[in-house]
Amino acid sequence: MDDALRAAVLRRLTQLEEVAERGAAEALVPLARAEIHRLTDGWRLLLTVHQPDPDGRCGACPGVLRHKKWPCQVWTMAHQHLIGEGLPHRERRRPLRGPFARIREAETTTELPVAVSKPRHALPD
Repeated sequence: MDDALRAAVLRRLTQLEEVAERGAAEALVPLARAEIHRLTDGWRLLLTVHQPDPDGRCGACPGVLRHKKWPCQVWTMAHQHLIGEGLPHRERRRPLRGPFARIREAETTTELPVAVSKPRHALPD
């Protein structure tokens, strides 16, 4: 199940990236609105879990003896990606690729069931 979940998330990221690059302009605005809301909700939830405790340590990131000092790696990455240290996406020579880029190239063939109804955030046909 973990592999199917991972593959589904990576596939969704690939789909969103492809639509952003090649999608029709009239389809992008509704999709962008829905996805921005979902992404901001997801970031907020993730960052809430990684709040510092009274000792100034991340409550979620394990350390050797205690939790890691805050700001933890999650908050540091959020700052880098949301505030935008470094070059903006359009000025980069290649798109950002994390450690999952190899998985994208060797896409798994795990199929997920087809949804009967189309959610508000669904990609255009």
